[in-house]
Amino acid sequence: MISGVAICLVALIAYIAWRNTQRYTLKDIRGPASHSFWLGSEKIVRNAKQVGDLEFQWARQYGPTWMVKGCLGEEVLWTADPRALQYVFHTSGYRFSKRTVVTETTRLFTGESILTADAVDHQRHRKIMNPAFGAAQLRTFLPVFRRSAARLSQKWKDIIQLGDKSDGCIMNVSETLSRMTLDVIGEVAFDYRFGVLNDNGVDNELVQAFNNLFIDTLLNPSSWDMIFKSTWRFIPQPVLKYLKYLPYKEYRRFSTYLQTAIRTGKTIVNEKAASTEKGSKDIISILVQSNLMEDTRAQLSEREILSQIATLLVAGHDTTASSLTWLLYELSKHPEDQQRIRDDIKAARTSAAARGDDDLLPSDFNNMDFTNAVIKEGLRLHPIVPTLMREADSDDVIPLSQPIETRSGKIINEIPISKGQGITASICTYNRLQSVWGEDADVWNPSRFLDNDREKSSLGVFANLMTFSAGLRGCIGWRFAVLEMQAVLVELVENFEYRFPEGAEIVRLNAGLMAPMVEGKMHEGVQMPLEVSVIG
Repeated sequence: MISGVAICLVALIAYIAWRNTQRYTLKDIRGPASHSFWLGSEKIVRNAKQVGDLEFQWARQYGPTWMVKGCLGEEVLWTADPRALQYVFHTSGYRFSKRTVVTETTRLFTGESILTADAVDHQRHRKIMNPAFGAAQLRTFLPVFRRSAARLSQKWKDIIQLGDKSDGCIMNVSETLSRMTLDVIGEVAFDYRFGVLNDNGVDNELVQAFNNLFIDTLLNPSSWDMIFKSTWRFIPQPVLKYLKYLPYKEYRRFSTYLQTAIRTGKTIVNEKAASTEKGSKDIISILVQSNLMEDTRAQLSEREILSQIATLLVAGHDTTASSLTWLLYELSKHPEDQQRIRDDIKAARTSAAARGDDDLLPSDFNNMDFTNAVIKEGLRLHPIVPTLMREADSDDVIPLSQPIETRSGKIINEIPISKGQGITASICTYNRLQSVWGEDADVWNPSRFLDNDREKSSLGVFANLMTFSAGLRGCIGWRFAVLEMQAVLVELVENFEYRFPEGAEIVRLNAGLMAPMVEGKMHEGVQMPLEVSVIG
């Protein structure tokens, strides 16, 4: 048995070595030295104490495009260059696929969803899902965002009143923000009441399956798992579908979550199908209705529809909660910006009252210039998904806006690549390029988004940021996320003041999403402790 495994391993390594002999090589592209053939620089990137710090250092040393050795000697092209990103994500359409490791890892916890669909199927998924994320539909979600934010606000006031000081206390804001956004996605996506803000979902099977999903699976992966995953690109997809049966924690956790989500989804969809109520406004109802209007050949299968439920829970809950957490972190260090947001809110409420409205409308949130600048700056400095991975479907040439110097001393403004070339887009590095954001790109400055004279490129789907990806695979729910952040941030800044606790140090760890933890208390999981005080 052992000798058979060894022979297979040797054969696989030989095959990988052969496959790595491509038409074009990146050997002349500068980059950090490889730490080993087996792991390259993969382990130090994945286990970095602060997400992005290594990439920021490499971009300063080599320019916004460089080469990093991955596992088993693979040459991976890393780039934060605006023109390169524009080409890969916008111009080329579907010619740069998601890497196999990304697609198959995502498939483990979202099934046959829009996140794992290939080019043709992705267009089919997107067409059916688009009506659920249109501007008119989003307006119907705003009351849910506002109610949920108000419940969170009251929850925090209750916590503060129970503390030693009646006007404020230190609390882990990320925990309750995550509960609130889960309640929101349950209501607007499925018309389903999780009720986790108050009871933490202790009696809800789906909530328990989702808790700490990414911390348990993707944080600090083992060396063998990174090497194993680097071989996936050589394994036929029909074989990879059996990954979910592997007897290891990551695969078991993902499988349990997906099975629970599918089972819950069946109950929800069956209830929708049996309901006599027409015109339901939740996302799944609209998706089912949109699906029925399509030609049979273009419809989503039952499995694909159910997979969207697992996807919406991940994409519509954890990402928004994390973004709001990082926003409050930055505001806790900049009390003057908290006050400017309150000035925005006061002006908006005055305008709403003048026209006879009791509450704010989506247009009011959009007109809060500084508040929106704060949201954009938070998304810029703290992109929840710090990197995106792609693979060339054919030989190609990547154009660069900023020429780079090669190892041989040449200055080049384009890079020829072979079919199968791995490309890692460093979103966190692009979001801090001085050539795009100015000399203060590494520091908090929301006012940069109020400068209409600043030269702008046109990347991404929102504010020239790559935080929501870009192009045909750009985040379908980005407008949903922005409106929810607007509604929640207004509620929380209008009612509370925030300060960062003395002596605390927050680290940004890569657990699929950029997760905040407290230095010296990593064993306690995701945390963002802030001093929160009620405004009198």
